[in-house]
Amino acid sequence: MTTKELPHLVAVTEQIDDFTNPIGYLTRSHPTLWWRRGEGMIGIGEALRITYSGAQRITDAARDWRTLLVNAAIVDPLRKPGTGLVAFGTFAFSPLSAKDSVLVVPRTIIGRHGGTSWITHVRLSNEPDAAANRPQKSEQLGSEVRIHFSPGAMTPDKYEETVATALKLIDSSSRLSKLVLARDVHAHFPSDADLRPVIQSLALSYPECWTFSLDGLIGASPETLVAVSGGVAASRVLAGSTARGQDKDGDENAAIMLASSHKELDEHELAVQTVAEAFRSFATDVTASDFPFALKLPNLWHLASEVGGRLREDITPLDAVAALHPTGAVAGSPRQDAAETIEQLEPFDRGRYSGPVGWVGSTGDAEWAVAIRSAQVEPNGDVTAWAGCGIVPESLPGHELAETKLKLRPILDAFG
Repeated sequence: MTTKELPHLVAVTEQIDDFTNPIGYLTRSHPTLWWRRGEGMIGIGEALRITYSGAQRITDAARDWRTLLVNAAIVDPLRKPGTGLVAFGTFAFSPLSAKDSVLVVPRTIIGRHGGTSWITHVRLSNEPDAAANRPQKSEQLGSEVRIHFSPGAMTPDKYEETVATALKLIDSSSRLSKLVLARDVHAHFPSDADLRPVIQSLALSYPECWTFSLDGLIGASPETLVAVSGGVAASRVLAGSTARGQDKDGDENAAIMLASSHKELDEHELAVQTVAEAFRSFATDVTASDFPFALKLPNLWHLASEVGGRLREDITPLDAVAALHPTGAVAGSPRQDAAETIEQLEPFDRGRYSGPVGWVGSTGDAEWAVAIRSAQVEPNGDVTAWAGCGIVPESLPGHELAETKLKLRPILDAFG
């Protein structure tokens, strides 16, 4: 769709009673959700859907978002993050991907932030202003469907071989210092089954992560690509990880070993540098954590750092997303060289895995995560999940394979 074809939208927000249970309002087969720590939004229906592809897919979306805002009539007395006009989005990792990137403006958005709950109704300007009521909860959640995942194009043996190849490339290159390699697993989910128990499992098991569902992409990501509030942008960089310990002492030792590992610290620093460099292209007063901290998830410890800055006045959150993707944590370093090398080494299309997923709103606020710990559910029921690891000179193929198993666990548990 070109800019000239974009419709004029009308969005009306009003406050409602406290909204705390999003799962019950989701549709069975096409749920749209963004949720963390008891806050977020769900979307019902579609007022507008725009697809993108190619190298300019995110900048094209930023252009269209500007046009939509200029032409929209927005009634928003609350002015909270997520009120007013909102578009949810998910973008493919690679410009060569066969998977569409998409922006979706739901017909109805129900959200909660800072103790305030609201509903927003969206319609095209040439549609009648019909009375809009709060949607009712959907039918009771369907029974859980347990499915089994099998290796995909990148089998475990193939993964170790590819890691060894990547190590040789890094050793012989004057530029490459890190490559992030992923592997895929596949399953089939009955097309008439209920996806909401899967989403609920992720939300309950990983409350500190962004639980998301949009256009069949489902996941719980711990990595913030960029969040914008009041003109201030922030990213959380994750690179370097290890398994949780079996008991309290073992867990503490695992965190200490991670935080003192030269390999993991070097990998993490490369990722932080690439994010801070990208920030300087769209923000002022850029800062980054002096030292990483250990982020505890149910199955992993991650090294994490924060990078922040103030958006320039001519920049939208989607422009920031375009500048930050792909991060060094999911591509490597230098990130563009690494992304091109990944295309040669991985025997599959990543689709939207490790691409940006999130939302942007008319208030200027936005929340975008990196779509890791995720799976794509196709309309025919085919499911693909991925997990990747950063390959640096000290990497060992067997250790990297074991790490992918840990990173696949959230999705495998939710579906299985």
